[in-house]
Amino acid sequence: MKHTRYLYSSEKFFTVYKFDSEGRNGKIKKLVLFTKTSTENVFNLAFGDLDDLTGEIDDFAVTNNGDRAEVLATVAATVYEFIQKYPRAWVVATGSTPARTRLYQMSISKYLEEICEDFSIFGYSANGVWKEFVVGEVYEMFLLTKKGNELST
Repeated sequence: MKHTRYLYSSEKFFTVYKFDSEGRNGKIKKLVLFTKTSTENVFNLAFGDLDDLTGEIDDFAVTNNGDRAEVLATVAATVYEFIQKYPRAWVVATGSTPARTRLYQMSISKYLEEICEDFSIFGYSANGVWKEFVVGEVYEMFLLTKKGNELST
């Protein structure tokens, strides 16, 4: 996505990304993790605040730092980089709460045309069906892969 975002760093496998959110509540460390699932080439995307005490991700933290657009653009940039490193990967994501899932869905809807230039994106509905993402429909999870991968599975 071609939007203002934060600089981030990753470890050598490009599965852990760190960046700082800077806003009205100060500097807050953020973490984006891509973890393998039991399904080949499918990775879960986890995102949240970095808990300094445990070193773990806190995906229930509410930062309210006033920089949501920059934070989401940064997370999107990590997805682009991760897919560049793992071009056959499928990334699954959902919010830690229904409100966050709605927020992610609204962001996907807003930038769907841009996202679809490079990726195929699917939504998982309450009736248990994966389908191509459609603006206005409600989804519980999202699945994204590089354009063309959906044909090779």
